[in-house]
Amino acid sequence: MATDTLKKPAGARGTSGGLRRLLLDNGALTALIVLVVALSALSGDFLTADNLLNVGVQAAVTAILAFGVTFVIVSAGIDLSVGSVAALSATVLAWTATEAGVPVPLAVVLAVATGIACGLVNGVLISYGKLPPFIATLAMLSVARGLSLVVSQGSPIAVPESVSHLGDTLGGWLPVPVLVMVVLGLVTAFVLGRTYIGRSMYAIGGNEEAARLSGLRVKRQKLAIYAFSGLFAAAAGIVLAARLSSAQPQAAQGYELDAIAAVVIGGASLAGGTGRASGTLVGALILAVLRNGLNLLSVSAFWQQVVIGVVIALAVLLDTARRKAGATTPAAGASGTGRGRQALTYVIAAVVAVAVVGATSLLHGGSSAGKTQKVGLSLSTLNNPFFVQIRAGAEERAEELGVDLTVTDAQNDASQQANQLQNFTSGSLSSIVVNPVDSDAAGPAVRAANKAGIPSSPSTAASTRPTQPRWWPPTTSRAACWAPVRWPRSSAARAGSSSSRGRREPPPAGSGAPGSPRG
Repeated sequence: MATDTLKKPAGARGTSGGLRRLLLDNGALTALIVLVVALSALSGDFLTADNLLNVGVQAAVTAILAFGVTFVIVSAGIDLSVGSVAALSATVLAWTATEAGVPVPLAVVLAVATGIACGLVNGVLISYGKLPPFIATLAMLSVARGLSLVVSQGSPIAVPESVSHLGDTLGGWLPVPVLVMVVLGLVTAFVLGRTYIGRSMYAIGGNEEAARLSGLRVKRQKLAIYAFSGLFAAAAGIVLAARLSSAQPQAAQGYELDAIAAVVIGGASLAGGTGRASGTLVGALILAVLRNGLNLLSVSAFWQQVVIGVVIALAVLLDTARRKAGATTPAAGASGTGRGRQALTYVIAAVVAVAVVGATSLLHGGSSAGKTQKVGLSLSTLNNPFFVQIRAGAEERAEELGVDLTVTDAQNDASQQANQLQNFTSGSLSSIVVNPVDSDAAGPAVRAANKAGIPSSPSTAASTRPTQPRWWPPTTSRAACWAPVRWPRSSAARAGSSSSRGRREPPPAGSGAPGSPRG
């Protein structure tokens, strides 16, 4: 009797302890599932095939950068230069293929070589120059960004059409960036788990001096590690240029912080010695899901930064709690049983996510789309008082007309604006108004919106009266459909339009100019 009485609590404790250990060991995956379920319940537009593919595309560049940063962080280093190296590699590709007339395959090789060279320079400065990784890569961040501006003369460079195909889809549904992300993720997992250099990364990150005394050539290994990071940064730059149909010299600013955040959220430690490719992928997906969901919920871009910062802080706190609780850490040479258990965990997580998401989708399945018209307004920046006035005027008029207006701030980042336009396309909007950061970069997303039946028009300085539409000048955006945006003028918009310069009058009927009235 006494024995039976004692056995039951022990079993209960064992079960609860096992569940607790499972959640601690897979905190990032648990957080991703919770996010997906919550956003599916809050937004009926989140759980659609198109939107989920958009999340994958938007996570691709960050994930590819983060895979390269994973090598560095596992070895107890840091790389702040990956965003600038990505922009420089893309600029080299576009400039050599267009201005220099180099064949596209050779231009791609030169872009990849540029990334590797930047990584090797970082490795030399750190290994032989004895510079701290933070300082060495911070210097490379500035150098690479400056070279990108020098090569491009500060202007975007259109990439050849053959490169732009990397931003398209296979079979009409599978985005190529997602495919590249998965392939490079598998390469990262193979390098970390199955190769000598991968085991060396864990050894150096765990204890560099012990690794050196064990016979590892630490300096040479660090050269290879930072070269890997540069290689993946170049790949991310090429994918980003393909998505935007142009190389933006100012692209990928701040992406190095997103990459580091994805690695840390995925369970790696900045102290080194731990980290895995699957965790990094989950971390990148968490950031992409957050941004996508917050856009669909019409959360301000300013608050989005706050939310993402809180998530990063919580991820580090979770990592600390996991270590204090004695949770297992992913390291080199994991046994076959451990890998099988990890794979089973992911399968169970996928089944649970599908089941719960399917249940929450019933909340939206029976409800028809709202009768209120939804309009998206994508502004290049809200750090300019002029565009703040435009937003205020648009919001005022939208309230009068009963229109559900969503305003986004691209923060002068062409890739971020492309993501926001993709989210608009998934959000069942009636129409989209775009103030493009760059017309070439916004082109693919606007064409996708038009293909989905959502009219998209470029924004200009002035609003227009319903009775006197102003036809947009053709230089604003090549990709947008040339239709008048019949938006009544508000007081705030009038104040903004009065300060605009060089406005064009409507072209005469039948002139043949883009946007001229027909018939």
